Amino acid sequence: MRVGITGHRGLPKEIEQHVKAMLAEQVATLETRDLIGISCIADGPDAWWAQAVLDAGGHIEVVIPAAQYRQDLPDWHHAEYDSLFSSASDTHHTGMTESTSEAHQAGSEILVGLSDVVLAVWDGLPARGHGGTADVVAYAERVGVPVTVLWPDGATR
Repeated sequence: MRVGITGHRGLPKEIEQHVKAMLAEQVATLETRDLIGISCIADGPDAWWAQAVLDAGGHIEVVIPAAQYRQDLPDWHHAEYDSLFSSASDTHHTGMTESTSEAHQAGSEILVGLSDVVLAVWDGLPARGHGGTADVVAYAERVGVPVTVLWPDGATR
């Protein structure tokens, strides 16, 4: 089973804990021997999903939206990014250089294409910019990849 992830970054700590628990519940429902998590490993749900898959004995594949992607992530996330990246069984690249919203959407489209199902840590609201979670969900639905939305009841960003 190949399970991709998309989701909001910068979640408040209270929501973060709920989301991490929801991701752990998702892993628990899957046969981890054959589980491959697909992620761009950005800070937040991307990295949490990748780590949950690894912790359960699964494998991860990483999608790199742009050559400059890592350097544009928060400095405090670089060590976690590097650790997850080094654990990847495969990597996929868009071929783009600049870490723009277009590159992020292109990376997400690759992620969707590699996935049997996509988990979306999504509040159900429109994207705040091109390539946001809502755009990834819409793309997955358009190409027929099932989406499972994970969002704590009553939570707001």
